[in-house]
Amino acid sequence: MYARDEALIATPIGGVRVIANGDRIIAIRIEPGTQGDIAPTSEPLRLAAEQLRQWFAGERQQFDLPLAPAATPRGKALRDGMIGIGYGDTLSYGALSRQLASSARAMGQACARNPFPIVVPCHRVLNADGSLGAYSGGDGPITKQWLLDHEQRHRSRSAT
Repeated sequence: MYARDEALIATPIGGVRVIANGDRIIAIRIEPGTQGDIAPTSEPLRLAAEQLRQWFAGERQQFDLPLAPAATPRGKALRDGMIGIGYGDTLSYGALSRQLASSARAMGQACARNPFPIVVPCHRVLNADGSLGAYSGGDGPITKQWLLDHEQRHRSRSAT
């Protein structure tokens, strides 16, 4: 059995804590008001810290990280659907749920329970009228708006 390991990355929205267990990332948490860094000590954490820093610098648009698998095939499909929303793009809960043969409620629950904010970009999912809706990470809708604005600012850059 592997021991849990953590890294903390200082970002403009507060600390982003990445938690790994062995060779997989098991959680990412946005922690407003958290200061400082905790250096990564494992390869998954090193990769996550590097890619998150690149994302916040506007140098990365997609992530390639060893995430813990979703608990169910349906959970994987919903996660993959969120990942499929392009950088700087948005979709409504309803539109995404129709693409995935799901329901808007199930999509909202998947977003609310997303263990990997930013990396699995649930911030790109909006209400049907284009309003932000809820966000379970950081300072809620304030953080969601910051993430969307950040992507819009850096959208035209050629990035990975």
